Amino acid sequence: MVPPASRRVDQPSGVVRQGSLAAWAVAIRPRSLPVAISPVIVGAAFAWQRTGQIDLAVAALVLLAALLVQVVTNMQNDVGYTARGAERHGTRTGLPRATAHGWLESRHVRGAIVAVSALAGAIGVALFALRGWPVLAIGSASLIAALAYMGGPRPIAYTPFGEATVFVFFGVVAVTGTDWVLTGGVGAASVLASVALGSLAAAALAINNHRDVVHDRQVGRRTFAVCHGDAASRRLFALLLLGPFALLPPLAVVLQSAWLLAPALLLPAAWSLRRDFERCPPGLAYNDLLFRCFRLQLVFASALAAGAVLARLSVLP
Repeated sequence: MVPPASRRVDQPSGVVRQGSLAAWAVAIRPRSLPVAISPVIVGAAFAWQRTGQIDLAVAALVLLAALLVQVVTNMQNDVGYTARGAERHGTRTGLPRATAHGWLESRHVRGAIVAVSALAGAIGVALFALRGWPVLAIGSASLIAALAYMGGPRPIAYTPFGEATVFVFFGVVAVTGTDWVLTGGVGAASVLASVALGSLAAAALAINNHRDVVHDRQVGRRTFAVCHGDAASRRLFALLLLGPFALLPPLAVVLQSAWLLAPALLLPAAWSLRRDFERCPPGLAYNDLLFRCFRLQLVFASALAAGAVLARLSVLP
C-alpha cells in the first residue's frame, strides 16, 4: 500500500533536541545502512562458497569499514547540502537534515566526518597489510567517493551519475572487494552477484531522485531524473529494481545449484514496489517506498548469501 501523501514518514518521532543522539541519528540515517551491509554479506558468502574458508575477524573488519563509509556518505550529504543553502530554496519532500534544522552544528558534523574517515582509514591500513595494494585502492576510492558525493566544487549528487556511483561502490566494488580481501581472488559468481546488489542499491537512490525532481531542478541539481525526465526516471527504477532477478538463473548455472534461485521468492514484493512507485502521489509517500527498497535489498542479499552457502553444503560428502 502507498501511504497517503500527508503521512510524515520522513520525520523523526518526538522532539529532536540539539546535539542529542536523535539528532545524530538523523545525520547518520541508520535505516539506510542495509546498503552497506548487504554487499558484504553476499561477498563473504560467495567467498566461502568458492574456497570453503572464511576469516570471521577479517570479514567483521570489512563490514565495519563498509558501514563507516556509508556513515561518512550520509553525514557529508547532510552537511554538504546545508552548506549549499539548498534547504532554503523551494519545498523539499525528502528526509530531514540535522544541520539544516539546527539540531547539529555543521562544524560538529564535519569533525565527525574526519573522525569516522580516520577510523575507516585505519581499518583500511590493517586490511592492506593482509592483501596489499588492491585493498588500499578499493578503500581509498570508496572513501573519496563518499566524500565527493555531496562535497567538493562539483558534487556527484549534482550530476546525473549518482545512481551509477552507488551501483559501482555499493555493488561491484563492495561485493568483489569483500571476496578479494577474504580469498585473494574474485569468483565469477561474485561478479554477477555484485551487479545485482549494486542495482538494488542504485534503485533506492532512484526513488530519492525521482521524489525530489522538482526541488532538485530549483536548486540546480542535474540528477538523472532532472536531465532525462519522468518517464526515463521510472524506466530506470524498474530496470534497477527488477534486473537483479534476471541474474539469478545465470548464478544458478555458474554454481550449478538451484539454491541460487532462492531470492526469486521476493519477486512479488519487488513487483509490488514497482507498482506502488508508479502509483505514488508526489511528495512524502515516496519515503515509505525508499525504506521498502532498503528492506528488499537486505532480504534479497540474505537469501542470495544463504543460497551460496547451501550450494556448497549440498555437495559436501
